[in-house]
Amino acid sequence: MDTEHKDTSAEETVVEGAPAAEASLPPLISYDDFAKLDIRIGTITAVSVVEDADKLLKLTVDLGEGEQRQIVSGIREFFSDPNELVGKQCPFLANLEPRTIRGLESQGMILAIGRGDTFALLEPSLPVLSGTKVN
Repeated sequence: MDTEHKDTSAEETVVEGAPAAEASLPPLISYDDFAKLDIRIGTITAVSVVEDADKLLKLTVDLGEGEQRQIVSGIREFFSDPNELVGKQCPFLANLEPRTIRGLESQGMILAIGRGDTFALLEPSLPVLSGTKVN
């Protein structure tokens, strides 16, 4: 008889057919609301740490517009070397109203996966042109 017991109460198990990770879902939006979102693949061309901010990185991103955009994001804690982001392609919300964060204008938002200590960037499965729309 196997008497060994493993406490799995703190472990998260993925079970096929299980409910989604978030128990309470936000309200539904219309297709017209979704169509307002301009989500495009951008290529990160430069990264710098925002001084006096533990979580912020300043990303320089090519969204295929001819000029680079500056995007300030709270993802610093997930990268021991922020320069590993240079060259990565990720989806960005391109038509988000600009916002000043720590004195820097952020001109969009990177889209990523996060829950608790889990974080992952979303990346296309193959290289695409900067500015390619996400549908």
